[in-house]
Amino acid sequence: MQIYIGADHRGFQFKKKIIDILKSLGHEVVDCGTQDDQESCDYPLIAYKVGTHVAKEADSRGLLVCMSGIGQSIAANKVDGVYAALCYNAEAAQLSREHNNANVLVLSAKFVQSDELEKILDVWLKTSFEGGRHERRFNQIKDIEQGKALN
Repeated sequence: MQIYIGADHRGFQFKKKIIDILKSLGHEVVDCGTQDDQESCDYPLIAYKVGTHVAKEADSRGLLVCMSGIGQSIAANKVDGVYAALCYNAEAAQLSREHNNANVLVLSAKFVQSDELEKILDVWLKTSFEGGRHERRFNQIKDIEQGKALN
């Protein structure tokens, strides 16, 4: 699977660990920046880069990192076709795929424990969307995205 990844300066070191894990799991990783932690950078630009790639490429996924994960999550969800979920543990990562069909995983460099990182990534990448009752809700989210009124 092709995975687009990005982090701001506060998530850069965590991003390097994530890339190593993803490659060891056999995934193709495209690094969308930043390339160092020495200079402050704007996370919305990185979220936009990752998000636009994921929205255009059906079988791809995205991964974003910043200190809390909150800013990246907010920014990524502004891109049409991106369903970003901020997850701090493996159970949340699994549910984000099963129930919400998240195509971008957002992680916190501060709050995600390094010893759980590989499990979170593995679960999120292997879990499929359940559909069923969740399909209706996912379609409602898409309607909101398209500016349609919900009844």
